[in-house]
Amino acid sequence: MDWVDAVQRLRAERTPGVLVTLAMVRGHAPRNGGAKMVVAPDAVFGTVGGGNLEQTAIARAREQLEAGAAEPELLTLTLSDRAVADYGVQCCGGEVTMLLEPLPVVPAVAIFGLGHVGLELARVLARHPLDLDLVDSREAMLGPDRLGTPGETGPLADAVATVRVHLAPVPESVLADLPAGAHALVMTHDHAEDLAICDAALRTPGLGSIGLIGSRSKWARFRGQLASAGHDEAALERIETPIGIDGIRSKEPAAIAVSVAAELLQRIELAAARLAR
Repeated sequence: MDWVDAVQRLRAERTPGVLVTLAMVRGHAPRNGGAKMVVAPDAVFGTVGGGNLEQTAIARAREQLEAGAAEPELLTLTLSDRAVADYGVQCCGGEVTMLLEPLPVVPAVAIFGLGHVGLELARVLARHPLDLDLVDSREAMLGPDRLGTPGETGPLADAVATVRVHLAPVPESVLADLPAGAHALVMTHDHAEDLAICDAALRTPGLGSIGLIGSRSKWARFRGQLASAGHDEAALERIETPIGIDGIRSKEPAAIAVSVAAELLQRIELAAARLAR
């Protein structure tokens, strides 16, 4: 499998990996500079030359995966019968430097409700390397005249995220299709819809976080209704509300979106740091 296809496959399967590149070759080596290999937890795609060279790179890549490493590193090996080798002697006579680049699982975010705030939030988050799901029960909110074509035209023309648009009469049904660790942000036009999504989100295993837009009085009502629906205190504590960083008093949609995006990106970075430990 070509290394590009391997990277795409790992991303689609939400599996971490490491991209190994022969960054520099001095003297003789089994492969020329630029050769690439992709290392996954239980698979290897491509080759950088076999033997001790390759096995050492695979072992170090697997150590990076186990540690949840986020930063790339350089690994230099001498191909000599006098060099220390754990996986057999390679006496080509050269020296190679390999670049090991972690390929982390891309964070996933779902925005439920593409009103004024939801659209502004989508514009901010779409500029980040995410899997971004946009969900609304109203066709007008998701039409090409409003959203354009993500990555090509409209307000999401400069998207680097992988954007999926869901017209869902029952928005909470989309929760079942979200990947493990996804962050759900609830901000629809209808409080009854918000409540139904919160209820379903609490019953959906594996979500990374649940955020609800709204006032404290709204949450007080929701809290009572969700408790009556059978959710205990521990479950209710999973819902973050109000969402957004402190200190921004503006109620302009763009300001709210920046506040919510900042808090979410902090949460994503903290989750990645916990995995690295």
